[in-house]
Amino acid sequence: VQLQASGGGLVQIGGSLRLSCAASGGILSSYNVGWFRQAPGKERELAAAIYWSGSRTAYEDSVKGRFTISRDNAKNTLYLEMNSLKPEDTAVYYCAAALRGSAWPRGPYDYWGQGTLVTVSS
Repeated sequence: VQLQASGGGLVQIGGSLRLSCAASGGILSSYNVGWFRQAPGKERELAAAIYWSGSRTAYEDSVKGRFTISRDNAKNTLYLEMNSLKPEDTAVYYCAAALRGSAWPRGPYDYWGQGTLVTVSS
C-alpha cells in the first residue's frame, strides 16, 4: 500500500489543522494506521493510532483531548484533526500502516507516507 499525506502548513498557536492520508495500491481496512511525528532534533513518536476497524484509538499523552484520529475505509483515507495547536506540535507528520495482526498500537509499521510539515507559530 502507498500512502500520501497532505494538509500540513503554518498555523498560529491555538489554531487547527486537518491532515489527510490517502492510501492507494491496497485496502486501508487491512491495516491499523497511525500518525507519527518527528520534531527537529527529536526522535519520531507515535502521536495517534486507529485500529483497522476504527473500534480502537490510542493517543500520545501530550495530544489527548486536542487531536482526533479517524478513518474512512470507504474512501481509503486516514485523518488527523488537530486543535489547540501548540509550538511543541511543530513537526513533520507521517502516516503509516501496520498489518492487522501487528501489536497494537506500536506495530511494527511497515508502510510510510512521505510526511507533511506542521509549523505552529505566533
